[in-house]
Amino acid sequence: MTDDEFTAYQALADETDDHRWAFGTGFTDPLEGIDTTVPDGINAAALAAYCLMLGDDALIYSHRLQQWMTRLPELEEETAVANIALDLLGQARMLLARAGRAEGAVLAGAGRGEDQLAFFRPEHEFRNVRLAEHADADFAQLAGRLLIFSTWRLALFTRLRDSADPVLAAIAAKGAKELAYHRDYAAQWVVRLGDGTELSHGRMQAALDALWPLVDELFSTGTVVTGLPGVAADPAGLRAEFDDVLAAVLAAATLDLPDTAPLAQVAGKSGRDGVHTEALGYVLAELQSVARADPDATW
Repeated sequence: MTDDEFTAYQALADETDDHRWAFGTGFTDPLEGIDTTVPDGINAAALAAYCLMLGDDALIYSHRLQQWMTRLPELEEETAVANIALDLLGQARMLLARAGRAEGAVLAGAGRGEDQLAFFRPEHEFRNVRLAEHADADFAQLAGRLLIFSTWRLALFTRLRDSADPVLAAIAAKGAKELAYHRDYAAQWVVRLGDGTELSHGRMQAALDALWPLVDELFSTGTVVTGLPGVAADPAGLRAEFDDVLAAVLAAATLDLPDTAPLAQVAGKSGRDGVHTEALGYVLAELQSVARADPDATW
């Protein structure tokens, strides 16, 4: 063991009074140094709910991408997908922290922290779109889902840069730069597979056909959005931009736009209402297992 390696190991092994929670608490506050006071005229409860939605999208999708580590075709793709997952995890931290601070404003006290929101909510309290929880069957689905998700989210974050909530605007400004790379990465793979061999073309088309029923939900306008004029962005207004981008990519990839019916709602409810597919339960069982096994653990 070299001196540098020993020093790093010793730093991890040494006990200090500043313990960190085993599942994340104790690390730098993602909103440290930022004034998180909810501006006058903004509905704090609606802001908390909105940030929770966007944070849940990123948290669940990040975990799904992390599940692909060691399974990708090349080391370069391992690195790329890991970085995308980390970007989304960073967005999730900031958005969940913002949701907790806004929740605290409603309660006139401290709201839940990012770890509480990530690890200690039951399935029905998660508000992510169902696309985020989908399990990709192969690399073609990974690329296609990432293209759909990042194209939609980039259009959304581009508009949120002008949000009346300065914290949300700052999160969106940072996130938009990351999402532009995510979209470019996914688009390159969709074109490469679609305009490749007969086998890769068929797999890519099948992937898009399987994913398309989850698309319409991305553009549904709920009561939370309508309760935040000037703060939230109406997802219905993103559809034209989304369709233009997807049309251009699919044309280059020699792929057809899928013609499949949207995934049905349950009693008129879907992911934004806490009604999910069976897949989310498995994601949360894995994501939350360590924290729930010993909520007071430190290292």
